Amino acid sequence: MRTVIFDLDGTLADTSADLLLAGNAAMEAMGHAPQLVLDRDAATALHGGKAMLRLSLERMGHDDLEAEIERGYPLLLEAYGNALDVHTVLYPGVTEALEELLEEGFAIGICTNKPEALAERLMSALGVRGLFGSLIGADTLPTRKPDIAPYRAAVEGAGGVMARSLLVGDTVTDRETARAAGVPSVLVSFGPLGMGVAELAPEALLHRYAEMPGLARELLA
Repeated sequence: MRTVIFDLDGTLADTSADLLLAGNAAMEAMGHAPQLVLDRDAATALHGGKAMLRLSLERMGHDDLEAEIERGYPLLLEAYGNALDVHTVLYPGVTEALEELLEEGFAIGICTNKPEALAERLMSALGVRGLFGSLIGADTLPTRKPDIAPYRAAVEGAGGVMARSLLVGDTVTDRETARAAGVPSVLVSFGPLGMGVAELAPEALLHRYAEMPGLARELLA
């Protein structure tokens, strides 16, 4: 079965605002002033909670970065878990593209570096969890992307095989995962990196979700 695996943050949904607000909430809980700015820091948000804390602490000139990041990370996850779908929305056309892929016989799944429980909750809140045959998060397995084990688990969990699969994402992590797995990568051009993802030389760029079924047919012919 031909299989399309999607990243979540910055690929299926714009989660940056809720992530950044959680990062600022964690900083405040640690006794620091909020440092993250909506929109400006969206790209950092999509690299995860520890990346947001690192940027915040660097802006403060904090000395003991690693210890403070480890202290703040559980606080960030707690804050995010309490408000993970306040501002988050699916990108335009996502639902229609997923339904069209399913109608054409593709299997679809999710491979994300967001913790699995949070990803499950978010996809359910956005009303599309039932469309995906698999969901592999950052903590589902001992390793995360760009290691290929989570990607393989997402493909096989959706009912597919690696040789007939591709990965849709938005960052160098997704590009490296696809390259390591020996599968095509499709990178979205509407995320925080914009057309900058073209420098990563994916097999295709996705400019709007209406193009997704056609790209899948072409790359998995």
